[in-house]
Amino acid sequence: MSVYVLDTDTLSLFQQGQAEVVRRCPAQPPDRLAVTILTVQEQTLGWYTRLTRCRRDDETARIYQRWCDFVAIVGQLRVLSFSEPAIRRYRQLEGLRLNVGKMDLRIAAVVLEEQGTLVTRNARDFGRVPGLVQVDWSV
Repeated sequence: MSVYVLDTDTLSLFQQGQAEVVRRCPAQPPDRLAVTILTVQEQTLGWYTRLTRCRRDDETARIYQRWCDFVAIVGQLRVLSFSEPAIRRYRQLEGLRLNVGKMDLRIAAVVLEEQGTLVTRNARDFGRVPGLVQVDWSV
């Protein structure tokens, strides 16, 4: 059974309560829904960066709460590592010069190694990756 891997944007949509993503995610068996460690990295860096820009206590508290909410969501998901086979796949994809960003290409490599399906609305970039199966749950 294939795993559905949420990209960073789709996980953000889930966090923001986007109706279709919120409807579809819980409908999947827990072992079929995942994120990559790269998405965790991107979001963690984003929360940290937002904190460094806070100037008011209420703003700081709000960011910390949203970061806690993120940790709680990720704690319920399977997190896929950027393994050595995925790194090798990434290097192969990188050599194809697909004009896809580094983190997106890394996410694609993990999904390909897992023989999964990427859940994304970024069909333009991810569509350049040979063999990558993708769906858009935001529509």
